[in-house]
Amino acid sequence: MFDLPVTEEDERKNATKFRNFLLDLGFEMVQFSVYFRFCGTREKTEKFIRAIRIHMPPEGSISVLFFTDKQFANIINIQNRKITKTHKKDDQYMLF
Repeated sequence: MFDLPVTEEDERKNATKFRNFLLDLGFEMVQFSVYFRFCGTREKTEKFIRAIRIHMPPEGSISVLFFTDKQFANIINIQNRKITKTHKKDDQYMLF
């Protein structure tokens, strides 16, 4: 999740470019400044954190949260006063 300045035109362009960058990395938008991506293991998150640090605008703040599969599955979403199911990630595949 992030908080980026959007007062000036160049700041808005930077914020839009960053959001598009996250989508290109396979992140999904939950809210306008909250994105998520399933990584599998903590080790796999390092490459995404490095890429985010490199591509983030020069101003603003970013927070990265880590959830286990079980914690993510227990998230309760309420939309239009109705409880909706949490986004289900695709099953992992194993090749032999």
